[in-house]
Amino acid sequence: MQTKMDLKKSETEELIDKAWQGRLERDDAIALYNIDPITLFRLADSMRKRAVGDYVTYVVNRNINFTDICIGDCAFCSFRYNEGYILSIDEILKKAEEAVERGATEVCIQGGLLDNMKLEDYKMIVTSIKDRFPSLHIHAFSPMEVYHAAKTSKMDFRDVLKELKKAGLGSMPGTAAEILVDSVRSKICPHKLSSDEWEDVIKEAHRCGIPTTSTIMYGHIESIEDRIDHILRIRRIQKETGGFTEFVLLPFMNKNNALGKIAGRRCGVDDMKTHAISRVLLYNVINNIQASWVKLGLNMAQISLLFGVNDLGGTLMEEKISKSSGSKVGEYLSPDDIEELILKAGRIPRRRDTLYLLV
Repeated sequence: MQTKMDLKKSETEELIDKAWQGRLERDDAIALYNIDPITLFRLADSMRKRAVGDYVTYVVNRNINFTDICIGDCAFCSFRYNEGYILSIDEILKKAEEAVERGATEVCIQGGLLDNMKLEDYKMIVTSIKDRFPSLHIHAFSPMEVYHAAKTSKMDFRDVLKELKKAGLGSMPGTAAEILVDSVRSKICPHKLSSDEWEDVIKEAHRCGIPTTSTIMYGHIESIEDRIDHILRIRRIQKETGGFTEFVLLPFMNKNNALGKIAGRRCGVDDMKTHAISRVLLYNVINNIQASWVKLGLNMAQISLLFGVNDLGGTLMEEKISKSSGSKVGEYLSPDDIEELILKAGRIPRRRDTLYLLV
């Protein structure tokens, strides 16, 4: 006769078997998220080891946030109008030059939405950098920025992507995703592009040969079910296009923004469970799961390496967005510091480029 304890063990084992086979559906994922955390953590770590081994990667890069002026009204934003600045092309080039001098292989460029910024302005940023630093990889412009450029230029976003690629755009950040559930988006970013519009831009970028990251911003008013739906959507897109280089988890930062006044409080176990379930659901679909040291903090980012994470992002050199919303770990982490963090977690550090080729 099967006991209740035996039944629960049997159900857990069935979920684990389905996870290894890549057959987890929505209800399975929710159930797996809610099992004994140690079981979930062990599964995620085993999958990490099988997928990518004991290497933990990072990239030497620099963020360039070219303006904090924005016509948007996202409830989670603490960056908008902090200083009211717009960088000139010369100022952008100076930052790119400093990045190259410090060994960067990538600049990540994003900014607020200027009401008069058109495709030609976005292209000017890309071409100016590529003309001066032809070997520097330009990782730039979220789907929202692409959508905005299309609107202000009265163009189809597909043509915007083609023009940006011709100008020298190497890849795109998959930000502006937040939570890809429109009932949540209607509360936290009602005037941003919809979940379907975000997906349309991303899939077209992949079709154009522009790889992108994928992201989630979690830990505010969304439910666990919303997080699962988001990750499963990312999984479906990757199976269709293969264009995502990584999945980046971005914990919500609750300082100096309207959403922080109503959002729930995150905890460390929840952070690690979210990283772990991401590894499990994306197993054999997206190999690289990235923790954000600037948002999690150094200690929790290091601990995440035990729960499915295999990448710590970049050196950044400048990080205005997280800093404005409460990050206390600074804007730059040197390669030596990143490697020490990795080594002390019992992992092997490896420097990579934007597309995960070791350098």
